[in-house]
Amino acid sequence: MSDACEREQRSEKCASPKTASATASMTLASTALESQSHNTVGQQQQQQQQQQQQQQQQQQLQQQQDLSMASGSTPSSTAAAAAAAGRKQPQVRSSESDMRELREIKQLLWGDSVREDVFKRWSQGFEFSDVEPSALVQKQGGPCAVIAPVQAYLLKIVIMDMPGFQLKQLTSEKCQTLLIQALCNILKNCRAPRYKIVTLHRRATKERRLTPPTDSSENAVEAEESTGIDAADATAAAGATALAAKNDATAIVARFNLELTPDQFHERLHTLHFDHIGEVARYYVDNYSQLSNTYGVLLFMYSVFLTKGTEQVTSDISDTSEPLIHSTYGYGAQSLINLMLTGRAVAHVWDNEQDVGGLKLRGICEQSDVGFITLMEQMRYCTVGSFFKNPRYPVWVMGSDTHLTVLFSNEKRLVSPETPSETGRRIFKSYDPEGNNFISSTLLRDVLAALNLVSEPGYVSLMQKRLDPENLGIILLNAFMDEFFPLERRSTPDTFELMHYNGIPGSNENNKVRYYCGSAILLEGDLKSICTSNPMVTCLQTKWPNIEINWHGGHLPSLN
Repeated sequence: MSDACEREQRSEKCASPKTASATASMTLASTALESQSHNTVGQQQQQQQQQQQQQQQQQQLQQQQDLSMASGSTPSSTAAAAAAAGRKQPQVRSSESDMRELREIKQLLWGDSVREDVFKRWSQGFEFSDVEPSALVQKQGGPCAVIAPVQAYLLKIVIMDMPGFQLKQLTSEKCQTLLIQALCNILKNCRAPRYKIVTLHRRATKERRLTPPTDSSENAVEAEESTGIDAADATAAAGATALAAKNDATAIVARFNLELTPDQFHERLHTLHFDHIGEVARYYVDNYSQLSNTYGVLLFMYSVFLTKGTEQVTSDISDTSEPLIHSTYGYGAQSLINLMLTGRAVAHVWDNEQDVGGLKLRGICEQSDVGFITLMEQMRYCTVGSFFKNPRYPVWVMGSDTHLTVLFSNEKRLVSPETPSETGRRIFKSYDPEGNNFISSTLLRDVLAALNLVSEPGYVSLMQKRLDPENLGIILLNAFMDEFFPLERRSTPDTFELMHYNGIPGSNENNKVRYYCGSAILLEGDLKSICTSNPMVTCLQTKWPNIEINWHGGHLPSLN
């Protein structure tokens, strides 16, 4: 028994070093596995973070592509613009040249002095209707010269990029994107080498009370308080960080701050320079409050003027003796409307140039994306050319004597290329300014020459006798069309749907801005009667002389 115990003890002593070694090995292995487990978890977390970042980048790129589609950019150019926007911060400028141009813009728009009541009517942001997600609201009379063209371009993008889409289904986020696309379209029409965006900066001392300071914004506040220079200028190196902080503060200040006087507003204007339209879109996405706050409409209008350049605007206008915003009633001049629609601030709506008393007066030089028709043409105050009446897309700004609204349709055949007969009718009517549907026999040669038809004297004399057999000295439109364009069908459909927008709540049913739809029909022959009780139809007849329309729901849309 004793020998057995001794053998067992010797066996335990011999085995103990191996056991200790095995235990140590197991401990090291456990530690290694635990470390490897931690590393694996860390790698998984990093991979998840990378995937989230990639998803965010893809979402940002997709949004950037959405913003660029309306301006005709390709996905590759959109990606390049997005990358460029990520690398380069907007350049905050307060150069003397920009400040000088802003003073010149103020003079062009308002004249020698700005009436506070008119300025107040223009002081509003871009705001959408509660019942019509994509319809902009105009709070008072005046800024329709900017709001209506912006609304027209927004609808153009919907018609072009979203065929068959129900307007009621648009989300607020999508409508904000559409608004930014529309603004970028208008800026791009200026054909400028660089985009200059006008921003409004509040007093930093007021912002400081309302927002907790960040490092960059606090330094900017101190710089402004010590030097009187705006914070964005003092922190140019901080660039977008300081700018974003100021704009966040501006959104809060706008809810509490008192309205600015015209002088205070113009003292606080600053400019940002961008090389690509994609950068402008990105800026508006990140600083949407600059558009939605109290002075969003004014800031965008100033941005268009500054991007176009005061020298070019002045050259387009020719006569700058009268301000572009009426000093009493606040409505915008035709030059302002044309700048928003076409990128050129010409004063007339006819095609190309016209010689009036030896003066060459410039009109619209090419087909525009968005058209224009006006009640004033039926009243013989102006003649709207085919470039405006036949735009690239079925969207028209409609003018009355005091207001601008928008007409649009999903029927793209309304703006299909002219047939020869439609060209013939248009040319004939250009020699019939009174709208009598006849011309003097002596003008037949000019009409034939304008249509590139045979205009030799002998042939013209023969056709005069044929078209005016009773020798009355006139040639009727119908006789002319039957002779030169027999049996040719027009490209415009006989029936189609039209929709109308008026941004003033008081001009809408129940004071809610919405779109109104009507069914239109083109009758045989030309109706040439001014219906004073229905200015809407009278205005439509300047585009479609034989139109009749039945508005759904019993509500007759208003031009005023």
